[in-house]
Amino acid sequence: MRILLSNDDGCTAPGLLALARQLRSEHHVDIVAPDRNRSAASNSLTILVPLRIQRHDDGTICVDGTPTDCVHLALASLLPEKPEMVVSGINNGPNLGDDTLYSGTVAAAMEGRHLGSAAIAVSMSAYNPKHYDTGARATLHIISELARNPFPGHTILNVNVPDVPWDELKGFEVTRLGHRRQSEPVAEALDPRGRPIYWIGPAGPGADAGPGTDFHAVEHNRVSITPLLVDLTRHSVLDKLGDWARAL
Repeated sequence: MRILLSNDDGCTAPGLLALARQLRSEHHVDIVAPDRNRSAASNSLTILVPLRIQRHDDGTICVDGTPTDCVHLALASLLPEKPEMVVSGINNGPNLGDDTLYSGTVAAAMEGRHLGSAAIAVSMSAYNPKHYDTGARATLHIISELARNPFPGHTILNVNVPDVPWDELKGFEVTRLGHRRQSEPVAEALDPRGRPIYWIGPAGPGADAGPGTDFHAVEHNRVSITPLLVDLTRHSVLDKLGDWARAL
């Protein structure tokens, strides 16, 4: 299989390199990724300035843009052959519940949905993980199963892997997205010239994190696999909203 590998932590991030080594044991892998950390870039696309690339000796292409830019460029221009799958990761830290709205890792996979096959975003449950090899091995298992039993196209699989040794995993679980509590407060400070600066606080802890959620699976050392859909329409209220809108 030809796989396009990207991420949001940058083209030299340890998670991406660990995943590339594992996937190349069985597949052809092209890497097109940001030239620096672009975490929380979400689905942003650069349209007001041109993008530049650097080609490394090993074939890696680093782009001075967002994760979405990277996948878009790769599919539209940079790769000589169309990949069969887009894999994004392995992210340094989790992408659980509401994280998916901000995640550049998930966004890169979303941009790959046009291929007509499943796209995968992979994240570790801990920041500064010690067991990227577990995440890489879990990803290879998922891809192998997809090759044997393809999933419907235009589906994004959001995968979160516990940061434990492989033999401590308790299996794989299909989950729904949970929800976090409100994020921590913004930290205010002054720069060296006395001007105010602000640091966005870290994400809040899990609120809706019970059985069946991605939070719960990872907490119990199971690999969480959540199918995502790009359609943001709230179909369940269309009829009710139609009745409401008639008064307009």
